[in-house]
Amino acid sequence: MKQIRWGIIGCGDVTEVKSGPAFSKVPNSKLVAVMRRDAAKAEDYARRHNVPKWYADADALINDPEVDAVYIATPPGSHAEYTFKVAAAGKPVYVEKPMARTYEECQQMIEACEEAGVPLYVAYYRRSQPLFRKVKELVTTGAIGDVRLVNMRLYHPVQKDLDQEQLPWRVQPEHAGGGLFFDLASHQLDMLDYIFGPITQAQGIVGNQAGLYPAEDVVAATYAFGSGILGTGMWSFTVGDNVKTDTIEIVGSAGRVMFSTFSSEVITLENAEGVQAFTIPYPQHVQQPFIEEMVQDILGQGTCPSTGVSAARTAKIMDQIVGR
Repeated sequence: MKQIRWGIIGCGDVTEVKSGPAFSKVPNSKLVAVMRRDAAKAEDYARRHNVPKWYADADALINDPEVDAVYIATPPGSHAEYTFKVAAAGKPVYVEKPMARTYEECQQMIEACEEAGVPLYVAYYRRSQPLFRKVKELVTTGAIGDVRLVNMRLYHPVQKDLDQEQLPWRVQPEHAGGGLFFDLASHQLDMLDYIFGPITQAQGIVGNQAGLYPAEDVVAATYAFGSGILGTGMWSFTVGDNVKTDTIEIVGSAGRVMFSTFSSEVITLENAEGVQAFTIPYPQHVQQPFIEEMVQDILGQGTCPSTGVSAARTAKIMDQIVGR
């Protein structure tokens, strides 16, 4: 049976635990090469993670004949460029979320991969995690009756060590597409797409209340699904520590489900039978279940739940919410 040999472009923090080690822990998969523009850091990563090859040049990794597929783990501003190159090399593409800075860039990436005949996957890995699959199971099996609405709230304190002279890329629109809304709400909106199907209408209001960086720091949104389910969302990234909030509430005709996207392993179900709590721990490497399904899809042995097409839908909704 063929083994998929992976290369990583951008072996930064997200690859240390969340994703990198998982490539060599799932069946028929192996991480064989990593790249970072800082050669010393690339070499250090390779040494610490027992990766045979390291590069300081992305093209060299992409064109390495011993690399079968490439994981692009750079900021969104370079996702499209690297996707074009990997697709041109005839290799499957796995790109971090958000997929790109705009819906238009996502469409260009999809077209490039379709023309090259290679699959395109996006790291909305919660679609593969047991916790969120349990949420979908509760909703689709009627545990709360017919779903009426969704309320989503995410309030984060200001980053403590925010350096005004060297802002994190996540709050620089030229690199991230927007601010923390694009980085974090993308996971939440994609999760709703996974549970309910595509959002068909969305609008929002955005602001910059604290003036700490050029991107938006507060967003309010309303949205609707094709089924008629309505939703709201409120995101703020400059609140006090004491009001930090991470909650999604799904309300139905016979109850409700509440869960967190980032900070809890507990799902709460309330219906006529009372209140139930389901505790489902996250995997050590949160991307591992997704990577396993992606490898199976590449090998023709299964399907992957997050593709360029599904991820582009989330990008389109975020663009609509911020008014572009």
